[in-house]
Amino acid sequence: MGTQDSDGTGGEQTARRRVWAWYFFDWANQPYNTLLLTFIFAPYFANAVAPDPVTGQALWGTMLAVTGTVIALMAPVLGAVADSAGPRRPWLWLFSALYVGGACALWWAVPGAEGVLWILLAFGIGMVGLEFGIIFTNAYLPELARGPEIGRVSGTGWALGYAGGVVSLAIMLAFLAETESGRTLLGLPPAFGLDPALREGTRAVGPFTALWYVLFAAPLFLWLRDPVRPPAPRGALARGLADLWATLSGLPRRPSLLAYLGSSMFYRDALNGVYAFGGIYAAGVLGWSVVQIGVFGISAAVVGALACWAGGLADRAFGPKPVIAAGILVLIGVCLVVVTTSREMVLLIPVAPGSGLPDAAFYLCGGLIGAAGGTLQAASRTMMVRQADPARMTEAFGLYALSGKATSFLAPALVALATALTGDQRLGVAPLILLFLLGLGLLWFVKADGERADTWAASSPSSLSS
Repeated sequence: MGTQDSDGTGGEQTARRRVWAWYFFDWANQPYNTLLLTFIFAPYFANAVAPDPVTGQALWGTMLAVTGTVIALMAPVLGAVADSAGPRRPWLWLFSALYVGGACALWWAVPGAEGVLWILLAFGIGMVGLEFGIIFTNAYLPELARGPEIGRVSGTGWALGYAGGVVSLAIMLAFLAETESGRTLLGLPPAFGLDPALREGTRAVGPFTALWYVLFAAPLFLWLRDPVRPPAPRGALARGLADLWATLSGLPRRPSLLAYLGSSMFYRDALNGVYAFGGIYAAGVLGWSVVQIGVFGISAAVVGALACWAGGLADRAFGPKPVIAAGILVLIGVCLVVVTTSREMVLLIPVAPGSGLPDAAFYLCGGLIGAAGGTLQAASRTMMVRQADPARMTEAFGLYALSGKATSFLAPALVALATALTGDQRLGVAPLILLFLLGLGLLWFVKADGERADTWAASSPSSLSS
């Protein structure tokens, strides 16, 4: 029987509740990626708010590049300060407010809106809140499990995140997002009397995403407490920045960590490009409606949820490195299919007018993106735990965010540039292949257990393994 905590609950029960609170955060924040970044709002913005789809894709890419730069500059600083200056929860409250406020503001993205820049700014603010919140919650991971068991917990969390994306997307398509007929996928008028002529059902995706987060992030704040720490001493800010500088300047002496940060910098940037432009591509090249893109998103997320759970087990059995490598290879294949597929051809082979083969190929790509992308990201945060200094875990995930955002301008900028130069959305996706290849090459130099392999091997599995 577990020891009793101060609140009278068993220690094991409290530990499991903490894990589930952490899982709920993945469930709560996923709609920003699923509904806003990929399947509902992004294609709506490019095709209904922006002047035309090509301009919309270029504007969207520019916004993501700017947002990514802000995150890259701030993430490691915030992580270092948090490790030196007390609890994480106040930071999570702040970033949650940015998430909710940015999402809610997207309601004003009316078709043909003149204030396009304000809409992009609101999305960027919410994105900053999402990314910074993830940094601080990821830092809890080594406190929830130990050794190889971290891979299972990370994979399960990502699987539940995908499940949250599926459920939220299904609700949007069934009751809110309107088709060309003005009705939802179930043939119903948009709920709450929303006007389909003004696209209010689709625009409701912003407030809906915010409400979802408020409801399902609550367990994180109720159940997942910070470890007891002494009050932050005076000068904690300066000490945190000094520790960050020491970590950065010491990276050349930690070649495995340096190689991993570089590898993840490229492959996660490419993956974010796939997520950001997949829906826009389907709308502009294949002519899909918001509802078709949503169904595509549901199928991808269902496959992704199952794959993340299985990937977590593979991570626990074989370690994160082979899981990451396999995910990158699959995504390279997906990008090759996308670049060589349009309404007139599949893999550069012409198809008959009206053929459903391009749609089938893209649905297959969606399932592979969901499966490979989810397992890749879950294994990536497990790998970061293996490479990091346990005493500086929030700082480590700040560096991890930096590696994911240091070149975050690159994928959207390259896509925007290639799209603008060629005038072809299909060819605009091609630069992502190079980024995946760079990430795969650097992964070769990463040690599976980092520079602290002996310490890692000696750690015992968590009691949460059941």
